[in-house]
Amino acid sequence: MTLRQAQGYARQAQGDRRNGVESARPYEPEKNPAIRRITAGAIKRRKGKTVFPVATAYDAPFGQFVESAGIDVVLVGDSVGNVVLGFDETTPVTLDNMIYHSQAVARGTMRAHIMADMPFGSYQVSNEDALRSAIRLVKEGGACSVKLEGGRDQAERIRAITGAGIPVVGHIGVTPQTAGLGPGFKMRTHRDRLIDDARAVEAAGAYAIVLEVVDYEISREITELLSIPTIGIGSGPQCDSQVLVLHDILGMYPHSPSFAKRYAEVGKLATQALEAYARDVRERTFPA
Repeated sequence: MTLRQAQGYARQAQGDRRNGVESARPYEPEKNPAIRRITAGAIKRRKGKTVFPVATAYDAPFGQFVESAGIDVVLVGDSVGNVVLGFDETTPVTLDNMIYHSQAVARGTMRAHIMADMPFGSYQVSNEDALRSAIRLVKEGGACSVKLEGGRDQAERIRAITGAGIPVVGHIGVTPQTAGLGPGFKMRTHRDRLIDDARAVEAAGAYAIVLEVVDYEISREITELLSIPTIGIGSGPQCDSQVLVLHDILGMYPHSPSFAKRYAEVGKLATQALEAYARDVRERTFPA
């Protein structure tokens, strides 16, 4: 606000006081429309109304690309361990890693809802540990909500976190953090167990639930049973939403799962561009 505008508002306030209108401020500040991120409640209300996409992102530029594409729910997944940090699995990813990458995505987006994964070891020990980790992801990482893996066994954790006012997304089916304890990454087909897990996650207060590599018919049944959105990954077309890893969508990761669809081959394009650059340098055609 300029000095002239402030003086004008002050004169207006003085005139109001002379006319018997009291004002607590010497002038009225200019009102700019507040930019608010999509809330967990808004996402929950999409249930049964609209199918919506979710994509992962791990840094500011790609967070901006995802949001610019009209995708307003961004998952900062612990898949960052595989596709960015070079690990063979997600378990080495730390809470500090997740906070760092969530911060970057938050800086690169404006309105998108940022859903951050709780990494292995950040919530398994106790409700108190889980709550501390979730608070850090929100306060330091800029996350709008957190996601954790597990069904009935993690209902207490979900209840503790939501009880503190932090929205939670559940995750059942294939749970990559502990896949080595079970049948690995094979499709989950135990109907009764999956339905019980889904109901427990909803009852504990989650506003949405990820179904990873769950039998298509069971996914459809769970989607119809629950009042919260189901977010499918390799679980068929009947879920309320679909999520894919950014590097699979763009073709930047060499080992995409069979259920993923590669919409581009950015990895190949990047290699070709770098080869052209290297050739120009060696041949002294760059700089021109």
